[in-house]
Amino acid sequence: MTLNVRLGGPLGDFVAANVGADGTYENVSEYVRDLIRKDKERAERAEFERLKAELGVAFAAPDATYVSLTADDLIARNRARKRA
Repeated sequence: MTLNVRLGGPLGDFVAANVGADGTYENVSEYVRDLIRKDKERAERAEFERLKAELGVAFAAPDATYVSLTADDLIARNRARKRA
């Protein structure tokens, strides 16, 4: 994939300060790839935290609230949620 991005003003100055002989990155492409990797990691952490929170609620629920489901029941329930 090839991306073309125009940066000017403060954003361009910020990128320029982070690239080249005095910067952390050798070139802009390396900098952008690192930013994308970090954003991907952030999104994965956020999804993991959401899952942990959901599991925390589920495991804290009284045993009487649990309902036995077959795999087919679960698939049908999830499909219905997607449509809603």
